[in-house]
Amino acid sequence: MFSYDQLHDLVAQYDINISEETIFAAVEYIRLRADILNNQVRRNLMTGEEAKRLYDGFIERFSSEELVCKIPRNLQTRDKDQTSYFSALINMITELHIKYNTETWQFEKPGFDCDPHGLIYVFNQEDDSLIGACSRRFDGAFPITMNAEIIWEIKEYYYTTTFGSRIADGVYETELDGFELNEIYRRTGKKIFHVLLVDAYDTWWRQGRSYLCRIIDALNSGLVDEVIFGREIFTRWPEFLKEHIYLD
Repeated sequence: MFSYDQLHDLVAQYDINISEETIFAAVEYIRLRADILNNQVRRNLMTGEEAKRLYDGFIERFSSEELVCKIPRNLQTRDKDQTSYFSALINMITELHIKYNTETWQFEKPGFDCDPHGLIYVFNQEDDSLIGACSRRFDGAFPITMNAEIIWEIKEYYYTTTFGSRIADGVYETELDGFELNEIYRRTGKKIFHVLLVDAYDTWWRQGRSYLCRIIDALNSGLVDEVIFGREIFTRWPEFLKEHIYLD
C-alpha cells in the first residue's frame, strides 16, 4: 500500500503533473480498498470444501421446494468433476426469491435464464429493431436475455491450482462488459444491472489478490454495478434480488 510520500516521489520521479489533492485522494482510495479487501472480501471468500458443506445443507433444507433451475458442474476431470457449488447456490437462491416474490415462476420454469446460450441484446419492439448487444454470454439473466433487467457472471475457481491467464482475462472481460453496457445505456436509456459474483479463497486471495484490486476498481469506476464475494450470496444477493425483482 502506497503512502503519500511514496506517491509524491513517484510523481516527481516521472515528472507527472498531478495536484496534491489528487495524490491525497489516491492514498485515501488505496487505504479504503485495502480495508475492504482485508476486512470484508477475505472473510467472505470460501474454499471448495466450505462451499460444498453450505450447498449440502441448502439442498437438505429446501429439498421439498422442487426447484427446477440448472445445477451446473465443473467441467474438469477426475476429482475435479464436481458440482459447481457456488453457481448452483446462486441459481437456487435466485429461483427461491422469484418463486415467492414474483409472478414469473412456473412449474418447470425457474423464472429467469439460468443457462444463457445467447448474447444479451436490447430489442425495440415498437419497430422490431435491434438497438444494442453484448459481445459475450453471461451466466444468468432476468427475466431473459432479450431486454434483460439484470445480468450476472460468476467467477468460481475452487479447483484451479495456479492463477492462470484465463482467470486474469476474466477480470478484464468484466470491464469490457461494463463498457458495452454503459454504452447501451448512453445510447438507448436502457439500464441493465451488471453483477459479478466471485469465490474461491485460494485462487483469489492467495494467488490473485492484485486482481481483486482490479475488481474493486471496476466497481468504483462504474463498470460493474454490484460485486458479491463468497458467503455474501446468502446475505447481499437476496437483498439485491429484493431491490430489483419484486411483484409490481
